[in-house]
Amino acid sequence: MNSWKTERIGPNPHIAVDHMGDGELLVFLHGIGGNKRNWHDNLAAFAAHWHAVAWDARGYGLSEDYDGPLDFGDFAGDILRLIDHFRVERAHLCGLSMGGRIAQDFYPRHPGRVATLVLCDTTPGFGTSLTPAQRAEFVRIRKEPLERGKEPKDIAPAVAKTLIGPKAGPDKLQRLIDSMAALHKDSYIKTVEASMDYDRAADLANIKVPTLLVFGGDDKLTTPELGRKMQAQIAGSEFVEIADAGHLCNIEKPEAFNAAVLEFLSRHRDRAR
Repeated sequence: MNSWKTERIGPNPHIAVDHMGDGELLVFLHGIGGNKRNWHDNLAAFAAHWHAVAWDARGYGLSEDYDGPLDFGDFAGDILRLIDHFRVERAHLCGLSMGGRIAQDFYPRHPGRVATLVLCDTTPGFGTSLTPAQRAEFVRIRKEPLERGKEPKDIAPAVAKTLIGPKAGPDKLQRLIDSMAALHKDSYIKTVEASMDYDRAADLANIKVPTLLVFGGDDKLTTPELGRKMQAQIAGSEFVEIADAGHLCNIEKPEAFNAAVLEFLSRHRDRAR
């Protein structure tokens, strides 16, 4: 099995997904500089046992842009539409970076629709992981050049180098650069603004579903130490550190990532039924 079906879920805005396999629904959520193609090294491994779905968030990839500013909570509404579209009661959610924050935001809104959580290289809120100066620098690097006329492809190499692990090969770096070069400029700016302005940190202590935290050992943005602190707040949660991986552990070390997540999910079959 090595192909997926692309589908658009509508309306307002239409959301594009790639999906393959049968079984319980497993949804992959990309980061702020990504798209559904970031999961193409992972989908086939999971599709052998699950209905594996990777989305383009609104304003990303093949999904539609939208009018007006972004409320970060809009993503949760889009996940609900996706789950309803596939006519299931619950889904397993796997989110990386911004995708992990989206999953954490979705859970308290719709706890009965979540079977398990896999939170990768993420944070419960920027206020808990970055200082004000670090948050300002995060915005400056990503937003200011675009507002001054540059395009995503112009900033992609510099930003990618701040995220990729030092032991990642040039092919992995190029994949991240290509991902960022494909960003929708206006929607990306709105997402950066909404992400920084959204200060509702996840209430980790109230997460009651099985949860796995996966962090790259060389991640400088969301460090393994942050992941272990999150684990301490989520009762019964598990933590896996992927050695020699930076912020994109599923791209940099797909075999190790797939093995860790598959082992976790295999112990929680039927929770989505």
